[in-house]
Amino acid sequence: MTDRSEPDFNWPVRVYYHDTDAGGVVYHASYLNFMERARTEWLRSYGYTNPELLKAYNVVFVVRSVQMDFLRPALLDDLLDVTLQIKEIGRSRLILRQTVLRGAELLNEAEVHLVCVSMENFKPVSVPETLRTQWKI
Repeated sequence: MTDRSEPDFNWPVRVYYHDTDAGGVVYHASYLNFMERARTEWLRSYGYTNPELLKAYNVVFVVRSVQMDFLRPALLDDLLDVTLQIKEIGRSRLILRQTVLRGAELLNEAEVHLVCVSMENFKPVSVPETLRTQWKI
């Protein structure tokens, strides 16, 4: 585990109509989409798109579990920052802390467990060493 306070990655997200309920409040499932976008862009920042990761290593990262706390509502047209921090890297798993902020205000936080799986059989495989080295915590 790590006790670092700064995120490893930050991705801006604007709240659009389709992210909200009838009252203009971000629908709870939209936070999962925001976090997925940030994870995809984080991976891209290391030089990999999901198709490139598949082509190079025949693996993908799948979500095993998410523990999410909704602390304050995000609203229509808010500009949010979605952060990502690696907490732990195992043989085939990755544990991330993700947050959604509006300025300095923490709106949502989650612990996301990912598993690296083979595309051939969707069984866990080792995280590619290249990524493990780049993600060293």
